[in-house]
Amino acid sequence: MSAVVIDTNVLLVADGKANQMSAACRAECAQRLEAVKKGDRVVLDHQWLILREYQKKLSPSGKPPTPGNLFLKWLMTVCRNEQHVSQVSITATNHEQTKFAEFPADETLELAFDPADRKFVAAANVHPEHPPILESADSKWLGWETDLQKHGIQLEVLCRCELEIIWNRKTGAKK
Repeated sequence: MSAVVIDTNVLLVADGKANQMSAACRAECAQRLEAVKKGDRVVLDHQWLILREYQKKLSPSGKPPTPGNLFLKWLMTVCRNEQHVSQVSITATNHEQTKFAEFPADETLELAFDPADRKFVAAANVHPEHPPILESADSKWLGWETDLQKHGIQLEVLCRCELEIIWNRKTGAKK
């Protein structure tokens, strides 16, 4: 059983809340969430910053019964079960809780990285397994991937081909 950090957009795509992603991507995200429930441990922080973000964007009651909502409902029932969840401590260094001591000391990442996503990187970085971060709809992550890899942080990009098309369209770059 391995650990994974899950960016919120994986749950949102599974629920069809990311219009730029295809139905195939939606299905891939929903399948990956089901696979996580059956064989991975979700990395959450002790401060519940990740879980609270999920709760703000999805329905913790599981209603309507969409894949993302059902995943959140499941996660909330198992959040203290070490078989399904691995908790880590991340240390916020600002009042907004968008900068963390566990975020890689890397000027490129520090300057460019979306403040709302830093908690995912800090959680992956501090976890002893350095688990991958599941990503599906935010193409900016592709621009950060090489710099994250330098610090031992891997991405598991669902729908990579779609995301690369979006990235290339936004930046004119080839990834």
